[in-house]
Formats: sequence, C-alpha cells, structure tokens
Amino acid sequence: MKSLNLKNNFAQSLVNMIPVYNITVYKGEITIIVPHNSIYQIMQFLRDYTNAQFRVLTDICAVDYPERESRFEIVYQLTSIKYNTRIRVKTSVDEVTSINSITSIFKSADWWEREIWDMHGVFFENHPDLRRILTDYGFEGHPMRKDFPLSGFNEVRYDEIKKKVVSEPIELSQEFRHFDFSSPWDSYSNEEILQLSNK
Repeated sequence: MKSLNLKNNFAQSLVNMIPVYNITVYKGEITIIVPHNSIYQIMQFLRDYTNAQFRVLTDICAVDYPERESRFEIVYQLTSIKYNTRIRVKTSVDEVTSINSITSIFKSADWWEREIWDMHGVFFENHPDLRRILTDYGFEGHPMRKDFPLSGFNEVRYDEIKKKVVSEPIELSQEFRHFDFSSPWDSYSNEEILQLSNK
C-alpha cells in the first residue's frame, strides 16, 4: 500500500511539472496522456529527471480508433530500472499530423517508429531513416488502418511465363457473397423442436 501511495504522489508531481491531459494509476502502473507536440520534451524529461529515470523504452505501438478525430493513439512503454517501476505515455494524432521522433533520446525507438509509419501511416519528424520496414517498397496504403481493404490493392506473385515476381491490381475471382449465420433451429416452432427431440 505504501508503494501505491508513492506512485500516486509521483503521478501528482508529474501533473505539476509537465503538460498532462490525464493521468491514472491502475494496479501500480501510471498512465499519462500528453499533447503530441510536446512528446519529445516529455520523454527527455522522464529519462533524465532524478526522481524518474525511465531509461529503458520497452515498446511503442499505435492503435487506430477511426471514430475519433485524432484517430491514432501512440503508446510508449517506459521502465525505470533504478526505481523498479513502469510508466505508459499516450498521445493522439490524426491522419495528417506528424509527431516528433524520439530516436535521439532512445535508440530502440528507431524500428518501432518505422513500423508505425509502415502499418498506420503516422509520420515521425526528424527520424533518421523513416522508410517501410515490413511491407514492400511499392506497397500502397497502410495495412493496420481499420479502413484498409481486407484484400489489399495489389497482388504480388511469381509469374512462370515472365520468370519473375510481378505486382498486379487485385482481381477477385468471385462476387461478394452474404453468409447467413442464423441457426437452423430458428425456422422451427417450440412445439416442432420438442417433437424432433423426442424422436
């Protein structure tokens, strides 16, 4: 219980020192929501501040909420070895707003930011090598966006006649079908079901 009070006190002190939209402490883990335009300064503060020392960046990921105005939520997970604690930092951006890269603060951010750019299309300013990391160079779109079509836009396959890999627009071989997943028992009345079960 004492450590939880210390975390609550630390969380409250963060509110007084840095711009924070919201802060929660759940099961001993602090989550702060911060403005996207100050993410670089906040991450630098959390790494260097004497009472924080979050020196290990364990993960960065993005979540797509298409119904929100700022649809992409970027989530940073930090660990402080000295204080044996973790913190989660969240920020949100829309489709056209860029966010500052933190690769100069944490080297491990490099590939995670590239993955978020490739999969979601969130642009990181001042990234030393922002290019696709999981999809092909000519790939169109960002496949982890919830509005990305399931079939994609292009098909990549090996052509036996040309003896090389070719990229072509998708041609669906069948029309869209609607599947009815209702139960066959719905078509029977209760009395008919009883009669069938007694046979």
